[in-house]
Amino acid sequence: MLNILVCVKQVPDVEQLRMDPSTGALIREGVPSILNPLDANALAAAISVKERYPSEVTVITMGPPAAEAALRECLAMGADKAVLATDRAFSGSDTLATSLTIAFAAEETGKYDLIFCGRETIDGATGQMGPQLAERFNAAQITGALRILSVDESARRIIAERRADGGIETLSASFPCLLSIEKDNYPAIIPSLKNKLRSKKLPVLALTSKDIPGLDAAMTGDMGSPTKVPRMYPPELPEAGVMLDAVNLAEAAAEIAGLLEV
Repeated sequence: MLNILVCVKQVPDVEQLRMDPSTGALIREGVPSILNPLDANALAAAISVKERYPSEVTVITMGPPAAEAALRECLAMGADKAVLATDRAFSGSDTLATSLTIAFAAEETGKYDLIFCGRETIDGATGQMGPQLAERFNAAQITGALRILSVDESARRIIAERRADGGIETLSASFPCLLSIEKDNYPAIIPSLKNKLRSKKLPVLALTSKDIPGLDAAMTGDMGSPTKVPRMYPPELPEAGVMLDAVNLAEAAAEIAGLLEV
């Protein structure tokens, strides 16, 4: 049976985020948290493998206790197990510290043949987690994966397509392999009422820093994060465009000429 890990993140709904222009701080009050949409695509890809080959799918995230809601959403979508790495010591983590924490926490639950994650998160959009996790797990990686063609458990290989400059590549990689999934062919799963009720009863394994042997405190949280963001600035928006309501080309040309003269 295949052991599959899906790395997810609970993120703020960025469409509702606002920024204080004087301080540069994000205004999070009243902004709901959601499962990162691209991670939902990664989970859908993992479930598609489970439907074709005997598999067990575990989802993992690092975050505050409230991130359990995102894991239960994943359980409702078809995941079998859920792991939450949660500790105030993890706060302030950048992608480097986060990938280390997730890799060490995942080791407490077993070894994995395939690791899935979304291409990026909507709150950071760095696209760094996939490659960093592949390095942490000492795994092959297929970035920008579009479609999983086949999985051979006996040969311990996976064949998948990915987007590349000028076309589509077909790649074969050995286990363990991490795939950063594109959303094209794996829409988020809409859970049934039965699965929603089931997800509420399933356990979520919560791990603190004390529950993860070998995790160096100096390499986690703010202390272990070389990336620092001292301040954020709202984007400078361009001037609004002008809509021309001319009835013919000659009239439109005259209006444009008038605008250019100004």
